[in-house]
Amino acid sequence: MTVRGLAEALKQRARAEGFGPVGIALLETATSLPARTAALRRWLEAGHGASMGWMRDPRRQSIEALLPGVRSVLAVGLNYWVEQRQQDGVPRIGRYGWGRDYHRVIDRRLRAVGRWLSEQQPGCRWRACVDSAPLMDKAWAEAAGLGWIGKHSNLINRSAGSWLLLGHLLTDLCLEGDTAAQPLCGSCSLCLDACPTDAISEPFVVDSRRCIGFHTVENREASLPREISSQLQGWVAGCDICQEVCPWNRDPRPSCDPQLQPRDWVLQAGADALLNRSDGEWDAALRGSALRRIKPWMWRRNIRAAMEGAVPGTD
Repeated sequence: MTVRGLAEALKQRARAEGFGPVGIALLETATSLPARTAALRRWLEAGHGASMGWMRDPRRQSIEALLPGVRSVLAVGLNYWVEQRQQDGVPRIGRYGWGRDYHRVIDRRLRAVGRWLSEQQPGCRWRACVDSAPLMDKAWAEAAGLGWIGKHSNLINRSAGSWLLLGHLLTDLCLEGDTAAQPLCGSCSLCLDACPTDAISEPFVVDSRRCIGFHTVENREASLPREISSQLQGWVAGCDICQEVCPWNRDPRPSCDPQLQPRDWVLQAGADALLNRSDGEWDAALRGSALRRIKPWMWRRNIRAAMEGAVPGTD
């Protein structure tokens, strides 16, 4: 099989696993990565990573450390926007966590693609990576042509918008690469203007210390900072505000993937019902969910903060 033929067959195999868009980046032609790496360093030096120490993992700035001899990167997207919506008044939860844990879903499917690749090219080496791996996932997806990194720091695809979960398959094979995506945000600043906590301190720079998504998922303090809790706008697990206002998300394509369909309680459970859940009930509700990272006491903290912030005159 020719280099081009193998690359096309690999992408088709990834599509058969439900991924789309898909693309390939070559290390030798990924000219945008040095600038993206420098931007990551500036972001870390400015303290924008808050308590997320894993963002400083040196492997994140050196893909060769993840797979010695890597030459090509298959980048895949998984559209997670579904037609269902949360009922009015229900504590708001980021769409990424509505269905099954995407880390498991993407990893399992990428490994299936990797095994197929080994059948085609015995002796090749590969590694599957989801966003839990120390990889600059959005930068490599951009280099593979999946989309561009928007001003809200999410990857934006022309067709799917920014409702994409990302995965990568690193390999030591030299494949034919795709053309890197070019930014198309233009002069739009809707995501910056919509953020209630001013977390997008400048275009393409998100300060985690002011981000609702960070505080509701990663902050392990007993209480949230007042400047965050007073601006939650109902969000208790993640935040989609900057994506909801993005013009590229105005006409989303619904996903029918059974693994990504929302659990009933995410759409229907009210604040009081969630507050009254025992730790055991939370454990059962969060089984197989990316939202399991939020501990039961954090759910209660976030929900109480959102309820207090919604009461007029409490600012």
